[in-house]
Amino acid sequence: QVQLVESGGGLVQPGGSLRLSCAASGTIFRINSMNWYRQAPGKQRELVAAITSGGSTNYVDSVKGRFTISRDNAKNTVYLQMNSLKPEDAAVYYCKAQLMRVVAGALYDYWGQGTQVTVSS
Repeated sequence: QVQLVESGGGLVQPGGSLRLSCAASGTIFRINSMNWYRQAPGKQRELVAAITSGGSTNYVDSVKGRFTISRDNAKNTVYLQMNSLKPEDAAVYYCKAQLMRVVAGALYDYWGQGTQVTVSS
């Protein structure tokens, strides 16, 4: 089995920072993309940031210049550094990994359980 565990969420004041982590464990041969999504109450889940196995990144416009996605391939871990947080960034943040469990196996998406980010004074 494969498990993704997120951590690092919490309550922060506007303008503050948080760093989210998501560690993948289990039978994993290779991880391709690793992504962060978020879902606020009453809204659809949206892709916030993505990073390929080679380190190429992509961000939704609303977080460009404030959020940074990175990964440690040796640890099968993806991070999301969030700076200058705004109330509209508040949501449950989920990580997703597209990975291959065995050599020449199929690619599957796995999701973490989510971590709450609250931005409020």
